[in-house]
Amino acid sequence: MRRPSERTEPVPEATSHRLSLLLRSLRGLESAGVHTASSFEIAARYGLNSAQIRKDLAQFGEFGVRGLGYRVHELKAALKALMGLDRTRVLGIAGAGNLGQALADSRNFNAEGFRVAALFDLDGRKIGGRSRTGVPIRDISTLEEAVRELGIEIGIIAVPAEGALPIAQRMAAAGIGALLNFAPVTVPALPGLLVKNVDLTFFLENLSFQLAVTKA
Repeated sequence: MRRPSERTEPVPEATSHRLSLLLRSLRGLESAGVHTASSFEIAARYGLNSAQIRKDLAQFGEFGVRGLGYRVHELKAALKALMGLDRTRVLGIAGAGNLGQALADSRNFNAEGFRVAALFDLDGRKIGGRSRTGVPIRDISTLEEAVRELGIEIGIIAVPAEGALPIAQRMAAAGIGALLNFAPVTVPALPGLLVKNVDLTFFLENLSFQLAVTKA
């Protein structure tokens, strides 16, 4: 099977998003004890598009058995390898406030391919402590050293808006390859750093707008 790194063109973000939804669907099927499923069955159960499923998978190789469908466990394993989830990605979170610690303790950040290694903060009252599930809280001044020591690949920002860009720049300089930003400010793309901004206020405002338009 070809990996995205072997492609001559980048994978569109929309395709990546759909593959994540497909992987989530396969996890659900596996949990339900389903061993094989066609693209039509997967689409019907999880609200996806069967033709799009086949088109997305066809970009990366041959999957499925004619007349049988996809073997759920095998396709799940293939997708995890394709998406770099067949090994553990180490995460580091800047900001040990309520949001940062909640993210550190979240199952989504400590399951199937991800593990939070440390939180970082500048508050001396928090440094040296641990989150509810035991994630250590380190001094933010040791960020660069910890990135090398712990092998952190993905950084998460959960600090106030004014601190987001400086922290992102430090993470990029330290060798972190990807960043998920929860601060209420947009962090721009930086050399060598993939950035995804998750502005919760933005989504709430969008929902409020949709409600206002719908009820107008």
